[in-house]
Amino acid sequence: MVLELFLDLYSPPCRAIYMFAKKNSIPFELRHVALAQGEHLKPEFLKVNPLKKVPALRDGDFVLAESVAILLYLSRKFQTAPHWYPTELQARARVDEYLAWQHTAIQQLATNVFLCKSLLPYFSGQPVDTAKLECLMQKLRTSLQYLDQEVLTARPFLATEDVSLADLMGLTELMQPTAVGCDVFKEWPRLAAWRVRVEAALGPELVQEAHKLVLQPRDPRDVQKNPQAAQKLVQRIQERLS
Repeated sequence: MVLELFLDLYSPPCRAIYMFAKKNSIPFELRHVALAQGEHLKPEFLKVNPLKKVPALRDGDFVLAESVAILLYLSRKFQTAPHWYPTELQARARVDEYLAWQHTAIQQLATNVFLCKSLLPYFSGQPVDTAKLECLMQKLRTSLQYLDQEVLTARPFLATEDVSLADLMGLTELMQPTAVGCDVFKEWPRLAAWRVRVEAALGPELVQEAHKLVLQPRDPRDVQKNPQAAQKLVQRIQERLS
């Protein structure tokens, strides 16, 4: 039975898993779950992940959620190159350190910028709250400064001397606000150079393929397809950003 990945490529963690599987020639069936259309709330998906979230993995009778857990599962099952998740104790610990830190220091903050700049105005029909956006960007800048002026002065990648799962997660997360006009790289030269190195390691074509959806304008019909789901999405975003 072929491994199934339940993803929405608007989601950074989903893109990380997609690129990792593609880069390592891992065979899988892509099961697209459109979050904006509320497909993660449908009964058939709840059988896969009762937590109503993507990404999710199904490997026969085994089901797994959470992006980091899925990446580690894939790296172990398919015995991918050790630079992704090193065998050496301290190098692996550095990858673990970043993956634990990034949830609140990068992922949450970058996603909030994306929600405020793009998703909330799109689904609500209201203009961007520029004051809120600047406040959110300022919170993210603290983490960006740490990466640029501390982490990337010590090594070329976020955890080790080679590209790893840390860089894969980092790139997809930081592309989220960048894709909607909040370029998080322009103020930080080391971070910008790191982006070039990571994209070269992954392959520019793969990076472009994975980010195609988030880089293109949204279809206005998305709101019309399921106005009730759109309304609920607006409410959830507002609660998150409040």
